[in-house]
Amino acid sequence: MTKLFSPFNLKELTLKNRIVMSSMCMYSSVEETGHMTPFHFSHYISRAVGQVGLVMTEATAVQPEGRISAQDLGIWDDEFIQGFTELNEQIHAYGAKSGIQLAHAGRKAELESPGYAPSTLAFNESFKEPIAMSTADILNTIQAFADAARRAKKANFDIVEIHAAHGYLINQFLSPLSNKRSDQYGGTRENRYRLLSEIISAVKKVWDGPLFVRISTDEYHELGNKIEDILYFTKQMKDQAVDLIDCSSGGVVPASISTYPGYQVKRCEIIKQSTMIATGAVGLITTGIQAEEILQNNRADLVFIGRALLINPYWAKMAADELRQSLEAPTQYKRGWH
Repeated sequence: MTKLFSPFNLKELTLKNRIVMSSMCMYSSVEETGHMTPFHFSHYISRAVGQVGLVMTEATAVQPEGRISAQDLGIWDDEFIQGFTELNEQIHAYGAKSGIQLAHAGRKAELESPGYAPSTLAFNESFKEPIAMSTADILNTIQAFADAARRAKKANFDIVEIHAAHGYLINQFLSPLSNKRSDQYGGTRENRYRLLSEIISAVKKVWDGPLFVRISTDEYHELGNKIEDILYFTKQMKDQAVDLIDCSSGGVVPASISTYPGYQVKRCEIIKQSTMIATGAVGLITTGIQAEEILQNNRADLVFIGRALLINPYWAKMAADELRQSLEAPTQYKRGWH
């Protein structure tokens, strides 16, 4: 059996293969309410039908002011639980596991109201100047992540992922480019890590399933976090019993990024080998052969597929054919799945 189609165990959970539908914003919720539409059910369930091992939802806001846009999904109230429960029932029906990415946009929230951030620094000239968070604001946000994880558990998600990448709120605290605070949440990298540390601790009090954290492994700026800082953060996360690091990059400040197939994999490999923690590779992974190489060479434990799954919900079948690997078809599709 190929590595790509081998099972992967996380605590008491087993993924049937190592293909993950990467979290991607769809900007398709009911305007202003954060609720799912029929699109979301079609979008996520079709990838479960397509036999990915794990379906990860888009960034889902833990507070209304934490939405990236007014069209983002939310989980800031118990009223969201029923919709996600129904979605998970369908995802699970096709043998896939489900994950939810809990997020807060911070200064990158494109809403009518001002955003919140560690410091009063706008992302660029097109964004509003954010409100610097008070200690009370920070504590409320930490509690919001914990409350969201509790709702995720009630909705029968299998995995929770904390979004600490792409220049959103937690990433803003982690980075010296956006965090200019002089209190216990700013300055040293130990202090810059404090918000994420306290969110992880709060989430783990209500969530006992596998916990992922998505981070930006490269900030593409000479004054940003270096690989040594990233390794410090990942070692702290391992000590806090985080199960996997989802390794993306960029987004803290505007940057010109040279992309190519697998351009983020090297730092994913460094984190895996240096921290001895499970990692997920993401970034222009488009073929089964490419994904298999990453896994066979122990560069990552899971592959997160984004745009390729937007193009083809049955990417897993394509990869299996490419690798000459048999893949069981959903009952409804057996006549055409050879």
